Amino acid sequence: MAKVLYVEDNPDNMQLAQRVITALSHQFLWAADGLSGVSMAEAEQPDLILLDINLPDIDGYEVARRLRAKKDHMYVPIIAITANALKGDAERALAAGCDVYMSKPVNIRELRAHVMGLLVDSKTAPVPGKG
Repeated sequence: MAKVLYVEDNPDNMQLAQRVITALSHQFLWAADGLSGVSMAEAEQPDLILLDINLPDIDGYEVARRLRAKKDHMYVPIIAITANALKGDAERALAAGCDVYMSKPVNIRELRAHVMGLLVDSKTAPVPGKG
């Protein structure tokens, strides 16, 4: 069972993702703002992070940059999930350290496929610097 952290300030969006993650038999963790998300990632060591971009304190881009700067989170997959759909938003999320960019409203099948694929990849890929 993997740990999946969702950093999201909207409870409705959180509940939708929670249903997807728990249906896949993974543990679901939730942080309602960016700073809490960074702290929870440090404490819980999730296997995958779902990340809203528009958060009430620091934005998701900054959350991704802070996580990528930490050795323990350099290689944890991050899926940006956002209502931002302007030209350049996907590139900005990827440049900040996200692995996948998804726009809201979330397509459940697409989210499920990304979660399953990234968790399999993260469990089978060698971790640089280990072993």
